[in-house]
Amino acid sequence: MKLALIGVGQAGGKVVDKFLEYDKTHGSTVVQSATAINTARGDLQGLDHIREQDRLLIGQARVKGHGADNELGAAVAEEDIDEIQGVLDSIPVHEIDAFLIVAGLGGGTGSGGSPVIARHLKEIYTEPVYGLGILPSSDEGGIYTLNAARSLKTFVNEVDNLFVFDNDAWRQSSESVQGGYDEINEKIVRRFGLLFRSGEIHPGQDVAESVIDSSEIINTLSGGGISTVGYAETTVEEPPDQGLLARLGGGDDREIDSTNATNRITSLVRKATLGRLTLPCEVQGTERGLLVVAGPAPYLNRKGIERGRNWLEEQTGSMEVRGGDFPYTEENTVATIVVLAGVTNVPRVKELQQVAIEAQDSIDATEANREESQSALTDTDELESLF
Repeated sequence: MKLALIGVGQAGGKVVDKFLEYDKTHGSTVVQSATAINTARGDLQGLDHIREQDRLLIGQARVKGHGADNELGAAVAEEDIDEIQGVLDSIPVHEIDAFLIVAGLGGGTGSGGSPVIARHLKEIYTEPVYGLGILPSSDEGGIYTLNAARSLKTFVNEVDNLFVFDNDAWRQSSESVQGGYDEINEKIVRRFGLLFRSGEIHPGQDVAESVIDSSEIINTLSGGGISTVGYAETTVEEPPDQGLLARLGGGDDREIDSTNATNRITSLVRKATLGRLTLPCEVQGTERGLLVVAGPAPYLNRKGIERGRNWLEEQTGSMEVRGGDFPYTEENTVATIVVLAGVTNVPRVKELQQVAIEAQDSIDATEANREESQSALTDTDELESLF
């Protein structure tokens, strides 16, 4: 799948930068364009792979590199939308399948600016616009949680589908903040990088029996809502030199035990689905699903993939579960990617919604108290004027 990546804010820029590194490491061509947008000059200067001309500093008149103000982040993006579009004009739109906006939803720039940019893209382009929103850890502070609560509701309404990664479920308490987030970024990019390059074909590479191309991903994400991703992998021995014809024609596969290959795949599918998802949720009730099994071609057992897909249908209750394989040769691992699209029973989202309600009640109460205080002062002034 060919993507135009747009990182908004500090976390968004770092993840997009890591996507470029992943592409280069694996010889992939997923990233057709990479842009970083931020209100902090230092964050832009700290990027390693995004080109200088694709880094945009906005909001200097109002933000000056500071703040976690969600509403200010949105206002700045609105004011500088023409400047943002000027950078986006260089995107080779005819060569991409979709836009992907990446943002941390705790800070001001990413949480406020990303929905504004998503809405702008959808007004101009016909390609799908997806989001990848990263939720803050609960120990980052109340303002970050409130920003995430506000942004999540807005962001999901402005994109064609919103992937969510919950830092709270992933960062270890013993890790430093920076070290923890560096590790998280690696996990994010490994999962989504493998998902989006699953349909790529390179010279000399085995051809998939059931190809997962961009249309399969787009159809899975259609209908909007929130999506979560599961991942599992295991190391295998170096496979024998077999091609697609050998697999289809019943060639010499004595070195690969088909029963073990089937069991390995079904086990990985279960582990990816029931293990640690990017956003923990109840699997039952998922609207649509996608299964990708990747690895050396001889280990990609069709029976195992079909069993895994059927099991995923049973677990989700969805009859719209797609599945396929992605042969690669750079690693001796078999990996599974499970996309659960349109999830509804998500405890973390409910928690954020409650935070937003309580915060709004607090704001309303504060405003009411302020108005009462002003009214009392006015009454006092009127009384004093009578004497």
